[in-house]
Amino acid sequence: MNYLTKLADVLVRYSTAVKTGDLVAVIAEPAAMPLVKEIYAACLRAGANPFYSPRSEDLQELLVAHGSDEQIAFVSPIQQHLVETIDVSIALWAEQNSQFLAGYPASKAALLQQARKPYLKRFMQREAEKTLRWVGSQYPTQASAQDAGMSLRLYEEFVYRAGLLHLPDPVAAWQAVERTQQRVVDYLQGRKELHFRVPPHNGHDGTDLKVDVSRATWINCCGHSNFPDGEVFAGPGGVDGHVNYTFPAVYMGHRVEGVRLKFKAGRVVEATARSGEAFLHQMLDQDAGARTLGEIAIGTNYGIRNFSCNTLFDEKIGGTFHAAVGAGYPKSGNTNESGLHWDMVCDLRPLEGRPGGTIHSDGALLHADGLFVDPAFPRPAAG
Repeated sequence: MNYLTKLADVLVRYSTAVKTGDLVAVIAEPAAMPLVKEIYAACLRAGANPFYSPRSEDLQELLVAHGSDEQIAFVSPIQQHLVETIDVSIALWAEQNSQFLAGYPASKAALLQQARKPYLKRFMQREAEKTLRWVGSQYPTQASAQDAGMSLRLYEEFVYRAGLLHLPDPVAAWQAVERTQQRVVDYLQGRKELHFRVPPHNGHDGTDLKVDVSRATWINCCGHSNFPDGEVFAGPGGVDGHVNYTFPAVYMGHRVEGVRLKFKAGRVVEATARSGEAFLHQMLDQDAGARTLGEIAIGTNYGIRNFSCNTLFDEKIGGTFHAAVGAGYPKSGNTNESGLHWDMVCDLRPLEGRPGGTIHSDGALLHADGLFVDPAFPRPAAG
């Protein structure tokens, strides 16, 4: 069984648990057709009714380049019908040029996000109601490999190993991940506050962020929505303090370096960056909910070690935490609405010239220097 066949099997049989009669949308760029066909066949074997819903970077660029503001912000009734009708969404990222919109004004990107807002809102509602199952995954392309600083062959190996597809039974492996991460979820559920701290270093003031999780529901991300996976997250309430994000914040082809956000009463009140600051402000000012924190999460996939300029992988890096400004997931206890959902990642691992960080839960040390203090929680594989 090759990697694509194994990946399709995991996405259909484990991630979304496709069953007889399900209407399944397989959403992808044409470049991902080899994996689309494997998923389509796996859905048929499960007794479902799959269909292919194409995406296109070229057509999206034409819209941004030649469309009026009204056309760019148009909410498609076809897309709204899709999100109301399907039982399962399996979406694939297969970028041919991850920066294809980077040369256009940030205001155009904000309009695109506003057009997506009603779709995203209903998508999250249906997920919370448990009437929609979904997963998003990566199809390796030259563009993604180049962003990660790898050859396509090495990037394919990176992607498939992050998904545990090199193991004899990936489904069983992810079921084991689910059990281990559930211990973290059980521990955190009912806690009142998380405190993330990285000491000042390299000329900036580090990170000192307090997040109210008293009304949150913690979610075990073990391959059922994103694949590969490896995080636990919650919907935050109040947020106060500041965070200096270690890695570049990547969104819609834009790479923003050195992001620092200051929060007060749950909202971003200051936002700076070494580069890309204008784009950062444009995204945060696109609607009333964009400056509110919608997600707080801890990365638990210790098989992913290095930044690859792809949020699907970077937010899962074991030893990091990430926070998303914008839309929250109702299932996690956060109902913030926005056209934005932008995950930004902060490393808690000590590196040369950079101290490690800590996470405290209601005053008790939970995580230090990139590792949970409880050995029963996720840890790097031996050896």
